[in-house]
This record gives sequence, C-alpha cells and structure tokens, in this order.
Amino acid sequence: MDLTFTPAEQTFRDEIRSWLRANTPTEPLKSMDTPDGFEQHREWEKKLFAAGWSVPAWPEKYGGRDCSLVEWLLYEEEYWASDAPGRVSANGVSLLAPTIFEFATDEQQERFLLPMASGEEIWSQGWSEPNAGSDLAALSTRAVRDGEWFVLNGQKTWCSRGAFADWFFCLVRTDPEAERHRGLSYLLIPKDTEGLTVRPVARIDGEPGFAELFFEDARVHESNLLGEEGQGWAVAMATTGSERGLNLRAPGRFMAAADKLVELGKSLSDPALVNSAEDATETEVAAGTTDAVARDEIARCWAESRAYRWVCYEAAERLAGGEALGSEASFMKIFWSELDVAINATALNMLGERAEFTAAAEDADRGGAWMDAYLFALSGPIYAGTNEIQRNIVAERVLGLPRR
Repeated sequence: MDLTFTPAEQTFRDEIRSWLRANTPTEPLKSMDTPDGFEQHREWEKKLFAAGWSVPAWPEKYGGRDCSLVEWLLYEEEYWASDAPGRVSANGVSLLAPTIFEFATDEQQERFLLPMASGEEIWSQGWSEPNAGSDLAALSTRAVRDGEWFVLNGQKTWCSRGAFADWFFCLVRTDPEAERHRGLSYLLIPKDTEGLTVRPVARIDGEPGFAELFFEDARVHESNLLGEEGQGWAVAMATTGSERGLNLRAPGRFMAAADKLVELGKSLSDPALVNSAEDATETEVAAGTTDAVARDEIARCWAESRAYRWVCYEAAERLAGGEALGSEASFMKIFWSELDVAINATALNMLGERAEFTAAAEDADRGGAWMDAYLFALSGPIYAGTNEIQRNIVAERVLGLPRR
C-alpha cells in the first residue's frame, strides 16, 4: 500500500481545511439532544450542504463531490481536527444512505437522498426492541399486508436522535411463520405516520438522546419498502456493515481525540512532579498529573488511533478495488469502540477530581467535554452490535474457529 497522498488528494484536503477554518462556529452549538440544539445542528447541515461539504463522497446529483474513499477519509480527518459541530444527520448519511444506494429504486433515491444530504430530513434507526437488542433476529414488531399498505404493531426502543428526527428506518417482521432471520422487511417510516407514537428517552445526563416508538395499527405505504419484502435481513446487514466499519466511525474522530489527549497531558505536566504513580501524593493525584503510567496510556491511545487510521486506508483501497469489507467490519468496530473508551478514561484519570466538573465550573477542562465524551463512549461497545457478539463473528467468520 502506498502511504503517500497524490497532489489531487492534498489539494482536496487543503480545500476542506480552508473552508472549515473560515466557517466552523466559534462557539459550540447547544447539544443536539435538545430541541434548540437539534435545530442548530440542522442549520449547520444546511450550511455544509450549500457549500458541497455535507456528503462529499456522494454523486454530484445528490449534493456530493464524487470524491474517492481516500479523499473522504481525509475530509473526516480535517472535519474532526477543526472541532466542527457533530453531525446530527449521521444516522442518515452514514448508515442509511449506503443502503439506499445499494437497494433502493431510482424513485426512492430521488425521493430521499437530497433531503437527507441537506438536513431537511433527519433520520433515526428503529431496530432494537425491549426483547430484541443484540439478538436482532428476535424482533417481534409486526407488519401485515393490507393491499398497498403495511399495518404495523409493536415497539422499538433506543432510537438514537429519535426524539426529534423526521424519519425512521425500521426492521419489521412481515412473515411471522418464517424462521428468525427470514420473513423480515426493511421499512422507511415518517414520524407523522398515523398510529405512531414517539416517546423521548433520557440518557444518563438527562437529555433525550433516544426515543421509543409505539406502533398501533400504523399504516406505511409499500413505496417505503427498501429492498424486497421478506429480504430485510440482507438489507439490514448492509447497514450494519456501514455502522461497524468505515462509514460511521472514520479514524479522524479518534485521531482528533488522541491529539487532544496529548495536549491535556502536556498541560498537566510539571517537571517538579514525580515520575511514578506509586510515588505521587494524594494532592497530586487529585489535581491531575501526567505520571509515567499516564504517559504510557497517552502514547498507546495515540499510536492506536494512527494504527486504526492505516487499517481504514487499507480497507478503502480494497473497497475501491471492488472488494467487500464483510465480517472484517466487526473487528474494526471492536477496535474503535474500545479505543474511544480508553482515550476518554485516560483523560478522566489524569484530571482527577477536575474530571467531575460541569461546564459551568471555572476550572472545567474543555467545558467538561471529557466527561461527556466518556459517558458517550461507554455506549460504543454496545451499539452497532455488542462487542461480545462482534467477537463471536470475528472468531467464526474471520478466523474460521469452530462454533461451540
């Protein structure tokens, strides 16, 4: 693999870097998990779209720039390094859109992609159910045919961005007699569907980052069926590949976090402090120190963020050559989710008592962002398929180990 970038790729990187420097908000937006913050982030999506930077890897007809996968990875690096706002449209543009490009009709692509890219329509994923989390095939939400319509009854939960989203992409059971993975269908459902009730679910910080959905004879037209009826599992697996691999968590996110961790370590360093955790005083630990153990953790996190980067670039080269990522997305998911926890846990350990400061505290580092990032990172080993399940997939499908 050639580890150098072409002049065209360097020019692309310089262009997005310059635009972000000129346009990234100087003050952080409110949380996207609040009504006002959600709309602020929607406006940011519209600004990105107007400049052609919302979905650069998409075809131009849908608001993109037809850039290569390598250029898209460079875009992600610059985006996260710039401290630009989080992408409230991520569920749509990163998860659903690749599935639409693969399985949707021409009419569906025309209907959904431009509003998704512009931020006009924000999407949420409606898969998990109270009794079907990691075991997605155990879902029980029913969709019964009634002419051109599907009549839905059941419940979904843990729908990210669901409290304020405009649409949901859901997996439902259209053939209750079929075995587990069979008889499932993939539906695109508007929030204003009659018979659909959306109830916000608060996260640990109290903000409604999720929602649960209740379907009571909700009617969804067959034109919103993605892929063939009864073939929803195959469509869903395409989405999970996007969720676990490159699309949702490109390395730029973790590179930027690791760089901030390095800066935190530098800011807490003091030549007068001792060099071993065993010799550190209680006062030094409470104040936050960069001892030898912390320095080793910083170095490990930084190196692993770069290792993940090159794994992703290698995968991008193979994908560009027509190969499929397949089950390898599972070990990538394990790696980035555990790296995310490690980066933020290392920061909290170094900050000591200061790690618990809220944004309003005078001495809060980065406005309490490390604690917020840590709490979110804890969900990484759970969403997109628990890491326990992903390890089974890697063992069986990548390493070829026997099932027990």
